[in-house]
Amino acid sequence: MRFDGKTIWITGASSGIGKAVALKLSKENTHLILSDINETGLKEVASACEKNNCTTLVVLMDLADEKSVEAAARSVLDKKLKIDGLYQFAGISQRSLVSETPLSIDRKIFEINFFGAIALAKAVLPEMIKNGGGQLAVTSSLVGKFGFPYRSSYSATKHALHGFFESLRAENKPTNIKVSIFIPGRVRTNISLNAITKDGSTHGKMDEGQDTGITPDKAAQIICRGLKKEKKEILVGGKELIMIHIRRFLPRLYYYLSSRIKPT
Repeated sequence: MRFDGKTIWITGASSGIGKAVALKLSKENTHLILSDINETGLKEVASACEKNNCTTLVVLMDLADEKSVEAAARSVLDKKLKIDGLYQFAGISQRSLVSETPLSIDRKIFEINFFGAIALAKAVLPEMIKNGGGQLAVTSSLVGKFGFPYRSSYSATKHALHGFFESLRAENKPTNIKVSIFIPGRVRTNISLNAITKDGSTHGKMDEGQDTGITPDKAAQIICRGLKKEKKEILVGGKELIMIHIRRFLPRLYYYLSSRIKPT
């Protein structure tokens, strides 16, 4: 994947990793479509990208609202733009126990993290195929590889993304659709601050582990390098990523460690 001259759609672009990736790609002679629910943040990012002589299109979108996703996709596709890449970073985390979390909260997390993400991919995919191929990328998590306390539905949505996009990849090898899955560990973003709790309120606290994670800029470097290489999974983080290998090769040790993890 070469970014030069490509049109790339980035969701979750107003902050965090999505913002950092947008700013990095704006220096690669790209045309960027930037989406998020935060209009003010989007416009600030778009302005910063344009200072790098990058053309931008701001498209508001609420992943929790199917009609909003459909409208956003239609507004972009109606412009007859050739979308070369769709990189999805938008999402919401969770801080609540299974026993205390109503199903409505679980459904909300799934609407944003899973159904919103696949709805946009489904809208863009046919045009990508028609145009001879493209690159889809979606954000999972370290807990998309294993369960974690206080993250039940968040973890489940990330597991679901792996199943969906791996299937999509397998189906579309003949159509030149490349699929990458980002797997962030600890990255210093506001994801824990904005996490949803059992009553639907925001967590409002920066997790200790999150606060000591790598910067969004460092994450963007790793991600863009992986996208250029068309890597199927892109691990993003520090020493915490070793848990993936422990889970795979030393499951008994993983089960012991996971029971001792401080949940928040």
